[in-house]
Amino acid sequence: MEELFSELSSLLWGWPMIILLLGTHLYLTVRLRFPQRKIFTAIRLSVKRDRGATGDVSQFGALATALAATIGTGNIIGVATAIALGGPGAVLWCWLTGVFGMATKYAEGLLAIKYRVKTPDGRMLGGPMYALEKGLGWKWMAVLFALFTAIASFGIGNTVQANAIATIADETYSISPYLTGAVVCALTGAVVLGGVKSIARVCGMLVPFMAFFYVAGCIYILVVNSQYVWPALQLICTSAFTPEAAGGGFVGSTVMMAARFGIARGLFSNESGLGSAPIVAAAAQTRNPVRQALVSSSGTFWDTVVICALTGLVVVSSIIAYPDISYDNGATLTKMAFSKIPVVGEPLLSFGLLTFAFSTILGWCYYGERAVEYLKGRKWMLAYRVLYIGAVFVGSIVNLAVVWNFADCMNALMAIPNLLSLIFLSGILVSETRRYLWQGRLDEEAEE
Repeated sequence: MEELFSELSSLLWGWPMIILLLGTHLYLTVRLRFPQRKIFTAIRLSVKRDRGATGDVSQFGALATALAATIGTGNIIGVATAIALGGPGAVLWCWLTGVFGMATKYAEGLLAIKYRVKTPDGRMLGGPMYALEKGLGWKWMAVLFALFTAIASFGIGNTVQANAIATIADETYSISPYLTGAVVCALTGAVVLGGVKSIARVCGMLVPFMAFFYVAGCIYILVVNSQYVWPALQLICTSAFTPEAAGGGFVGSTVMMAARFGIARGLFSNESGLGSAPIVAAAAQTRNPVRQALVSSSGTFWDTVVICALTGLVVVSSIIAYPDISYDNGATLTKMAFSKIPVVGEPLLSFGLLTFAFSTILGWCYYGERAVEYLKGRKWMLAYRVLYIGAVFVGSIVNLAVVWNFADCMNALMAIPNLLSLIFLSGILVSETRRYLWQGRLDEEAEE
């Protein structure tokens, strides 16, 4: 099974998928007239409560929940893995994926608000499954998307994250995986049983704190490595296009490898095009679709353009500063790069991985809940939450090689219908963007 899912994952996440995702990023960037240029407006809106608007949580709460799910181990180990496999140039490709991916995340957020529905008890539900059903009439594909999302939530969003936490606690502090699993399981249950408002409230407190702590730590490391930062930047830029520039342990890297692994890691990290983030964006209190679309796009900015770029710069500058660092794999490279930094290196790495992984568990629980509700209604919600909490403990104590590849497959299968909805509904995206953004009517209330 491990071999089967490994081969299927490689097939699904091969060049066709990368070209489809990156192509969608570029297409929407041009079609929507570079919404990335509105990033400062997006950041301002994300911290400003849209009072009186319809929705379940604030725009910041929706953004924090989405960031909780996207900012995970991929931002640290994933970036280092891209460097280990594709060379330093992979960092630039990862960063560019984030820049162009902001347009796709913008489009996802817009459709989430445009096609969301209000339940009899006043809650807002939305996401690609509603855009597929209401916007395109593709009910069968909407069901498939929801099914893949529900299954994926137990993989990349749950068990693999719990396993990462248990492994870090065991290797760094010699804490039994059983104990770690029990604690994380209890903490997860305390949050997710409270529903979306509880998840959004905890993520709203946890995400800014963990992101600030990690960014500040990375900046400190770059100050320590200050004489190697400029050479690292030069190496990242030149080796992205010139294989010989990598040198050292990266002699086997090629431009194609740097692009492939950099783009793939960037897409995995920010989830632009995956279709997960718009599920929570639909719950946001916003007066029109474009306002939340801008807020959603800022998530990719923070995740990839800032955090992944900082991680990449830290790792590459550490490689230059300490040539004895092993290039065997991403996890080893990350650990050795951070451990070379006095005082804060290892604590920063372990804290970042622990908090990022736990926040991902919380964020993906919401995605899975909404997918299950779309498929079966609220009567299955408690059963899903109990299973989800139990899976946290299971993930902490078992080997997850098969689960990793299976989860990758489910994520790819989520992306395909979502990307199709973005492409076929691009006319709606242009129409809404023209009305509220291009014509300067961002403060206008949307018509019911």
